[in-house]
Amino acid sequence: MFYTTRPGFFLAPPSECTWTRSPMSQLQSLNLHQTSEPLLDVQEMQFWLDKAVAWGQADSPDTQKDSCLHFRRLIEFLQQLLTHINNMSSTTESMKRMPFLGQFLGRLCWNSCIIADDTSRRLLFQCLWGLYSEQPGNAVERKANQWIRKVLCQLATEVDDVAVQELNKSMGLPPEEYHLKVLRKMVALLQENVGMSCNFSGNTNERCSCDSILATSEACVPLVSCPEAAPLIGALLQRPATCVRAHLSEDFLDALSSAYSSQGLSLEEPAIVSLWYHSLSSLEEAMLSLLESVLADTGSPLQKLEERIAQSVLPKACAQHCSIFLVASDIFRSVLKQTEGNESVKSLIQIFTSCFLREMAALQPQKCISLKAFFPQSPQRLLVPLLTLPSEMPQKAWRHHLNWLSSSLQRLAEEEDSSSSTRGNHKVFEAWFLLVQCSQWMQVTLQLLVMSVPEDCGPLLWLLTFYHHPTNRGHNKALQLTRAREALDHLLSLFSVLAGPLPFDRLQSLVTLLSSQPQQPSPSSLLILNLLVGFAVFFQQSLNKSTEILQTVVDQSGLVDEAACVLRSLELRLNEGSCLSGDANRVHLRIEALQNTLTHMHAGRSPAVNQARTLTHSIAD
Repeated sequence: MFYTTRPGFFLAPPSECTWTRSPMSQLQSLNLHQTSEPLLDVQEMQFWLDKAVAWGQADSPDTQKDSCLHFRRLIEFLQQLLTHINNMSSTTESMKRMPFLGQFLGRLCWNSCIIADDTSRRLLFQCLWGLYSEQPGNAVERKANQWIRKVLCQLATEVDDVAVQELNKSMGLPPEEYHLKVLRKMVALLQENVGMSCNFSGNTNERCSCDSILATSEACVPLVSCPEAAPLIGALLQRPATCVRAHLSEDFLDALSSAYSSQGLSLEEPAIVSLWYHSLSSLEEAMLSLLESVLADTGSPLQKLEERIAQSVLPKACAQHCSIFLVASDIFRSVLKQTEGNESVKSLIQIFTSCFLREMAALQPQKCISLKAFFPQSPQRLLVPLLTLPSEMPQKAWRHHLNWLSSSLQRLAEEEDSSSSTRGNHKVFEAWFLLVQCSQWMQVTLQLLVMSVPEDCGPLLWLLTFYHHPTNRGHNKALQLTRAREALDHLLSLFSVLAGPLPFDRLQSLVTLLSSQPQQPSPSSLLILNLLVGFAVFFQQSLNKSTEILQTVVDQSGLVDEAACVLRSLELRLNEGSCLSGDANRVHLRIEALQNTLTHMHAGRSPAVNQARTLTHSIAD
């Protein structure tokens, strides 16, 4: 008999089912009359237990006929039994009042004729889940949990069952197809249970429809890579977390995260977002994967970079769940601190924030929460001014807006310089981080700076310097501002030359400022390089002359790739409406021409030749 291969807590082999007194007398000894729940008929319980034993001890046409004749009544009794189980406060109480309940359910679970029917199988599974304890309080409940998990697993996966094989043979159904159908039915049933609304009243002694959530998630651990289980997994992940009992198993979340990261699991977009919401490790892995892919491919057009970020679903997840955005921001903070001045990282953060804000705007009003909740550490007086896009403000107000931002940030910086605590440093860093997230304003700053008379450059130049040198960590802000003014003076002289050769001394001084660390450009170099690229793009100089200046300086300073990166970042910000309307077409054409020049320089550059060449040779050429 196949029972002997399935020893369990509830179900013993028939040969071991010894009775110290008659089953009827044991059932009658239960104090069911003391409860207020609907009573089960004791004689009917005995009747069905005898039937289950009889059906399991013989596999003959008569037995199958008998089970079919009694099937409708069995369904009604299972429904009553399920109601009774759900009215019990615990599995221990259920077993105390119905000590042969487990044996009865177990025998039916191994009866191939019974579990072949959708309704009976559904009721049996529901009874088992009703007996599963989310937090087992004793050895009885722990053993019961183990047995229930084993039963469900065997029902879905076992292929060597003699009775099942006979049933499959008579039905002309291959074993693999049979078990696949059983798995799908189990998934559909469990998905239905997961979808039930919470009925928790606050009384910890009462059962709740959410009690099975933990058990269901644990049962799904070996099934996470099965396509048939995807609907159930999605339902578990997306179930609203409105009840304290609706916890998901950590093993389930870890298995999902591992399967998803290894591309062994395909989830719908809402399920992916829910996975990140429930699993911090999965969210961190997705963020780091995005960072690695972007930083490893710095030469891609920024349009493709934006598409990659949007397709990652991370900005949408951030808009839907504030907690996800806060984690993403912390990761960006950490990376930004380690790579201060890295233009690729800054561009990534700015694009990510832009995608996030677009997703926020697309949400239904009732689902939106205050932006302050997403930026709790940012200086609140700077939040709205920086999150406002340049395209959302009249162009005539840009200079006044940037001057106000510059003076506000200067006050923060001065407070940091006069403070001995780390709190001041934290405020300045958060202000800078917000500026990086909204760095489309830096393109406006650069454009206005290039087009300004020297007397009006002070606030704008300070703001641009702060963007590259937010603190005194490792570099003196006053010194960087002095170098920026010096570079600005050289650039004004170079780009004001209308004809004839370029001033040699100005070119040499500019190259010297840029070449302090040719192997790893310092923040000072990147600031000056941004000024150089800004002049080449925005200054009212001929394209040929601008190209000559840019080509000469970046070639001799060894910053061709860095200049291309700055140019790509500038193009991205221009696409967001941060260019003066009357100058947009000319600016885009100049950017395209300068990009082509730098691309050809990169393709034909030889390190050995670059080392041999000098500024004098370049000017002589």
